[in-house]
Amino acid sequence: MFTDRRLTEAYKKAETVYFDDNSRIVFMSDAHRGDGSLSDEFLKNRNIFVHALNEYYENNYTFIEVGDGEEFLEYSNFEHIKNAHTDVYALIKKFFDKDRYIRIFGNHDIYLQNQRFVKKNFSINYDKYTEEYFDFLKGLKPKEAIILKHRYTSQELFTIHGHQGDAPNDQFWFFTMLSIKFFWRFFHRFGIKNPASPSKNINRRHKIERNYSKWIVKHQRPLLCGHTHRFKFPKNKSIPYFNTGCGVYPASITAIELAEGMIRLVRWKTYVNDTGLLYIKRETMRGPEPIEAFDTRKPQKVVEYLALRKKQQSKEKREERAAFREEKMSQDKINGEH
Repeated sequence: MFTDRRLTEAYKKAETVYFDDNSRIVFMSDAHRGDGSLSDEFLKNRNIFVHALNEYYENNYTFIEVGDGEEFLEYSNFEHIKNAHTDVYALIKKFFDKDRYIRIFGNHDIYLQNQRFVKKNFSINYDKYTEEYFDFLKGLKPKEAIILKHRYTSQELFTIHGHQGDAPNDQFWFFTMLSIKFFWRFFHRFGIKNPASPSKNINRRHKIERNYSKWIVKHQRPLLCGHTHRFKFPKNKSIPYFNTGCGVYPASITAIELAEGMIRLVRWKTYVNDTGLLYIKRETMRGPEPIEAFDTRKPQKVVEYLALRKKQQSKEKREERAAFREEKMSQDKINGEH
């Protein structure tokens, strides 16, 4: 009940971001970047994260960080986090400077809902080597949620972190923060996890996911989020619930990609070859599927658009076959002359 109300409120206030079949977008969440100490869960996957972000930047993706990018509940001093992960923030700045970075706040970086906090910590950065200040993410405006809307079909993909309605991480987040900062933070150093977290408590995680599904069915809107740390991709055109997973798996991170009208779940993972050399590989775990396969409304405009696109694809295939036949005939003619 409460989850439905909180998600609906966020949906009504969400900013619309348009995309089309030429757009390239990557959704990642729950990196939980810390201060580089033993309790920093992100540290073990930092190289994978940097490699993946480099690939997405070079391939013209827009990076949407779906909450919990920083672990502010444990480490409230952002200077320590920035100094621990300078390579990560240098890449994020490159996305931001190209207007290809969208930030959604979650429960572990909920301070980002305060624009004064954002302006104080994200506007300017300090280079300790040159001893100079420089513009960082100046003008960053984190959002609670966004609605990805197809420019031609009006299909929507509601994107939010997903802690809304999860009482310990929503309306009682302050008390959760106190327990993490002054208790669980120190246990993390010895590998002991907080059992109250939905990512570590199976029953709570399943309950949260059931609430997501109820909202999707009731409001007929596809939902993409993070929070639970469990990646999800609809199977056999079931309820359109997508989850990015997280950046703190052992030796891997997951993401959702939306490119050329296709959506897929991917994993970036560290492997070792026969000679003992470590390398990072991207794998498709689910999909790719056409994004329109998850449109719960299917209005007439969508039907017309899909018919037009199918006609265009058929035309392109015919042209390719004709060009292939023409090339083959030319080659046969040359061979015949010899």
